[in-house]
Amino acid sequence: MADGEDDVLSRYRRVAEGFTARLADCPPDRWASPSPCTEWTAVDVARHVVDTHRRVMSTLDGSEPTPMGPEDVQDAWAAATATVQDALADEERASTVISGMFGEQPFERLVDRLLCADTLVHTWDFARATGQDERLDAGAVDAAFEFLQPIDEAMRRPGGMGPKIEPPKGADAQTRLLCFVGRAV
Repeated sequence: MADGEDDVLSRYRRVAEGFTARLADCPPDRWASPSPCTEWTAVDVARHVVDTHRRVMSTLDGSEPTPMGPEDVQDAWAAATATVQDALADEERASTVISGMFGEQPFERLVDRLLCADTLVHTWDFARATGQDERLDAGAVDAAFEFLQPIDEAMRRPGGMGPKIEPPKGADAQTRLLCFVGRAV
């Protein structure tokens, strides 16, 4: 695992805690609210984040990912994020080389890049849909932008991110990231 204050496990925990807080504070009448993700409600965003965690974990354990069924989203999220954190805390599992859409890489690198970026952006989507605090972790914003910029074209395939939006002049890092992934801020 990377040394330092902003290692993968620390960054992942901060990102996951941000998503957890939005789920916990979601007003009961806002779960079905439309999200910035076309054709998705707030609960659809949450289910997607859980499903993405399950797909990432399946690369480590070799299992078939199980899409969310009728289970409670908050319970499913708690289980999914705990599983990822346990894997990152285990140096052997964290450094296990896995294969996936970004080629062979250590599991912790996939979490650091894909899972942190996906969860972070969808934290904003969920917050926007449910009328909550939209501020994201600044260090995670920088890391996500660093990961996403080089895969600009690949991430815009069908089912991926929308077209880029020109950020306003003088935009902060979070706004630049969100505009890059096609979110109208």
